[in-house]
Amino acid sequence: MKVEGTLRVPSDKSISHRAIILGSLAEGDTLVKSWLRSADTEATLKIYRSLGVDIEELDENTLLVKGKGLHSLKEPSDVLDAQNSGTTTRLTLGVLSAQPFFSVLTGDSSLRRRPMLRVVKPLREMGASIDGREGGNLLPIAVRGGNLRGISFFNKKASAQVKSALLLAGLYAEGITEVEEPYLSRDHTERMLKLFEVDLETAVLEKGILVKLRGGQQPIGNKEIFVPADPSSAAFFAAAAVMLPGSKLVLKDVLVNPTRDGFFRKLREMGAKLNYTNVRELSMEPVADIEIEYGEGLKGIEVCAEEVPAMIDELPLLAVVATQAEGETVIRGAAELRVKESDRIKAVVENLRLMGADVEELPDGMVIRGRSKLKGGVRIRTYGDHRIAMAFAIAGLVADEPVELDDPSCVAVSYPRFFEDLKKVLKS
Repeated sequence: MKVEGTLRVPSDKSISHRAIILGSLAEGDTLVKSWLRSADTEATLKIYRSLGVDIEELDENTLLVKGKGLHSLKEPSDVLDAQNSGTTTRLTLGVLSAQPFFSVLTGDSSLRRRPMLRVVKPLREMGASIDGREGGNLLPIAVRGGNLRGISFFNKKASAQVKSALLLAGLYAEGITEVEEPYLSRDHTERMLKLFEVDLETAVLEKGILVKLRGGQQPIGNKEIFVPADPSSAAFFAAAAVMLPGSKLVLKDVLVNPTRDGFFRKLREMGAKLNYTNVRELSMEPVADIEIEYGEGLKGIEVCAEEVPAMIDELPLLAVVATQAEGETVIRGAAELRVKESDRIKAVVENLRLMGADVEELPDGMVIRGRSKLKGGVRIRTYGDHRIAMAFAIAGLVADEPVELDDPSCVAVSYPRFFEDLKKVLKS
């Protein structure tokens, strides 16, 4: 069995969310091309329509967001449901904190367990009135916004969602909003703000990065946003190619933003044959085609804390690849994995052990000792987490027999046609 051919995976989820959110706040239309339609992004679409934004669906993957400016949002008549999307929730909390009306955000059972104080606390410092379960840490969360002031905030966990929420709130705030990070997290919000002609300063510090935004700036619309292919979705096929002998694959139009392509850089470090071709910039984001093929002799590597943000969603998959590499792979500084859609450290360790891998759980990561012969014929517990489901579908390809996923439908959160695309490139 091998993977072969050319594939364009679905568009990037992070940019798809932000195109709707910033397009809604802009003055003028935003045409969003190659928008990702998934459970998460449709939650964002529905919420911003509920806030009074006119968003026209020109076709399956093209939106026209008819923004009428920062102060055009309306009080929703019902609770806003973010479904399973942490990005929708945290970024929208930033927007709602600036609105002169009452709103309530909730989500599904998984999202209602995920921590929100990391966003709620600094938004309260800016002047928003926010309450919810466990003092505002858990959804549902109620917001009464308006009259914000800029703050200086140290984003200790280098969370792009926290940074983005504060920058969005900062558009409305009096004065300057500053976010300092120990290392650069995903910068899609900063890039898109610049596309919408917002003046933003980024400074490299002795130990970290500082982003500054002056309040009162109106994002300017009448823009086009092209959404490239999602590197997190492309990663599953790249992983299959490096593990299955005879594989040769081209992944088209992939986002290769340096804050997102850490997984591909780590594959190269492991010894994989992987190259970027046709590199270009679209809507202020770097995009490339990725050529990848099987090569013998993958070796174990180390992942340290500052590398984690650029590959946080791909770490479960990297652990699967590490089972097929010689020596130890050590992942540290990834405690954030414990508060994703599931406790991804626990889920990966439990399922890899079930398949016969030698893996040790750490408080903030794991140690994988290769090379292991993975055994199939087991039932994988996905915990309803799309990344776990897809990572272990790929693990099943290198096992001695197929694995069974307890909830394959959860892949719809980010990649509804994952199994169909996998069938397209799998060759016997």
